[in-house]
Amino acid sequence: MQTTSLALHTDKYQINMMYAHWANGSHDHQAVFEAYFRKLPFGNGYAVFAGLERIVDYVANLRFTEEDIRYLSEQEEQYDPQFLELLRQFTFRGTIHSMKEGAVVFPNEPLVRVEGTIFETQLVETALLNFMNYQTLIATKASRIKQVADGDTLLEFGTRRAQEADAAIWGARAAYVAGFDATSNMLAGERFGIPTKGTHAHSWVQSFMTEQEAFDAYAKVLPDQVTLLVDTFDTLGSGVPHAIRTGKMLEEQGKRMNAIRLDSGDLAYLSIQARKMLDEAGLDYVQIVASNDLDENTIFNLKAQGARIDVWGVGTQLITASDQPSLGGVYKLVEREVNGQMKPTIKISGNPEKVTTPGKKDVYRIIDKKTNKSIADYICFPEEERPRNGERLKLFNPLHPYLKRYVENYEAISMLEPIFVEGKQVYQLPTLDEIRAYHLEQLGQFWPEYQRKLNPEIYRVNISQKAWELKQKMLDEYMPAEE
Repeated sequence: MQTTSLALHTDKYQINMMYAHWANGSHDHQAVFEAYFRKLPFGNGYAVFAGLERIVDYVANLRFTEEDIRYLSEQEEQYDPQFLELLRQFTFRGTIHSMKEGAVVFPNEPLVRVEGTIFETQLVETALLNFMNYQTLIATKASRIKQVADGDTLLEFGTRRAQEADAAIWGARAAYVAGFDATSNMLAGERFGIPTKGTHAHSWVQSFMTEQEAFDAYAKVLPDQVTLLVDTFDTLGSGVPHAIRTGKMLEEQGKRMNAIRLDSGDLAYLSIQARKMLDEAGLDYVQIVASNDLDENTIFNLKAQGARIDVWGVGTQLITASDQPSLGGVYKLVEREVNGQMKPTIKISGNPEKVTTPGKKDVYRIIDKKTNKSIADYICFPEEERPRNGERLKLFNPLHPYLKRYVENYEAISMLEPIFVEGKQVYQLPTLDEIRAYHLEQLGQFWPEYQRKLNPEIYRVNISQKAWELKQKMLDEYMPAEE
């Protein structure tokens, strides 16, 4: 899939820090970084993790080409030739753990954990966040749309409004992960095996002398894939009646028209009237497709108004995540090598939400064995004993420790999978259909109140007592009380 080197798909300060570490002799010191986001996008109750396939492809092919080295040699920093030679020989030899694509995820829990030398863990930060942030954002937006249009067909129509080709292609994939049924993007279809769907443009109708001639010509060429755009001139006055005539013509040939498409106007009213006209003409099998800057809010409202729409073509609002165009995921150092030993590290900020939880961490999903529903996510250190059924587990709010509960009859599912171990890929990427199935399985673990579009219930993300105590201890060390 990768056609050009992505080694320089990074921020300049990463290269400068790598150079400074090399010059300082600390470039081979070990470090652990964790990638996560602090706040759920769109006011949603959960997010959908996506982007792992591209991260794996990036890491597996991470090499500096001669063109890359030549470009770096021309920088004003005048990097030492020995440093450039180190880059020339570079391959990733670290260890990466990650959530699986399609996982339902929450703020402040590690989605990706990267371990290795500070040299290599620093290099991959920018690209990893780029891939994770965008695809997780689009998958989450797509899942919100799926929630309000469940049972309907959802088509991703965003290519022409996306921020360039990569966004269009990988955004289409992210939407498919979260439950969309097809895309209009042919390259995404070719690369990922996503079903492709399309109708025709207004220009098709405009290029003929009459609307009827345009519809009939299209049906003649593609008799098994006829979806007609009916709003070029007058939706109910000419578009739908002409589509009905074409539909009758197809019936005489033993064929069936698939659908009509509405792309402007009052979609609720037009779809209701069009449905009546189609049904009265005996074309009750013909579906109605709607497009025109749709998102979960407009679809929700159209349904509340009784719209008779079967298929939703969602473009701009999805592919650009227009109401929140960034996830804000971060990549933070949580552990580093000091005198040959790994020590936890913390970042303290005047913004409380930016204070990190120190130490390398695992994530477990705690499932109630009676209901098979998720109770909470539990974050702890790898050296801690894994939560086990029958053993009392304390869950408490890390911001308000007095809010606590104990659970016993549960299953603890490890959420972080090993992807690379000492540079070797150990994880076999699933097919896209397997990822979609996993996402549905994940959603099934959560009660509806966590999935609703408006005012969702807040899901618990808890840390272990040891993790909480370490955080408080390090806060006290770095921020002593004023006398």
